[in-house]
Amino acid sequence: MAEVTGTEAFTILGSVAATMPTISLGTGVLAMQLRPPTLLAMAAASLQALSPDTDVLVGVGVSSPVVASAWHGQSFSDRPIAYAREFLTLFRECLTGESVTFEGDFFSVRRFRLGVDLGERRPRIILGALNRDMLRLGGALADGVLLNYLPASHVPWCVSQVRTGGPATIYANVHVGATDRDAAAPDARRDLFSYVVVDAYARSFRAAGFGDEVDAVLEAHAAGDRAAAVTAISDRMLDAISISGDAPTIADAVTAYRRAGVEVPVVFPVVWGAPDRTAALEATLNAVD
Repeated sequence: MAEVTGTEAFTILGSVAATMPTISLGTGVLAMQLRPPTLLAMAAASLQALSPDTDVLVGVGVSSPVVASAWHGQSFSDRPIAYAREFLTLFRECLTGESVTFEGDFFSVRRFRLGVDLGERRPRIILGALNRDMLRLGGALADGVLLNYLPASHVPWCVSQVRTGGPATIYANVHVGATDRDAAAPDARRDLFSYVVVDAYARSFRAAGFGDEVDAVLEAHAAGDRAAAVTAISDRMLDAISISGDAPTIADAVTAYRRAGVEVPVVFPVVWGAPDRTAALEATLNAVD
């Protein structure tokens, strides 16, 4: 369950828990700035208490200045690694149920104790990470690391960075859609453009071998030519990251990510251009069932 400016993740997941008590529950990458670690621990523990026999996965990340600051009015640190390190450390301590006193550069807590009684199962912490230092931090402090918007060819390098930090499980959003490739391309290009203009994603795309595309997008964007910036997303980049086609194409794409080192592919349906989005969504999920 993702969360940006629409539905709130834990409200939706709580309703799912009530109606489908055996299904595992997971958030998308929640912006760390929107809930302090104490409140996030309360929300995660509440969800786990509602579903004591299933997995609860809490995805978190540093988000972006647009989401955190412009849209939600929260500060965005110019030290994202240090901020994430403190957040993850305090969040995990809060989930223990023990008394927590913590003094850091970003968070200060005195004698917090989680008031939700949990059994042996605890929410799992998944860090959204793109570049070297954040990947390594996820390996060291999170239960899992979620990769996003990358080609399968870039997965081995990301895995090596995570493993430098520790044994976290490797997840990845695999952007696939069972729909006509040419019909999907315009919307898929606009979607990728919106990520290239975010600094952390631009660095990740460069590391994945799309430096020329990043340069062209940023140059056109700086000149105020949005149409040219979108067009600068090449077919090569599009077909490596936002993959549309028939069922075998979709299945092969997910297999490629697995072979590259993704332990848990997260099928992220992108049914751009589909005349019947519900049917395309079902076809996408069935292709990798």
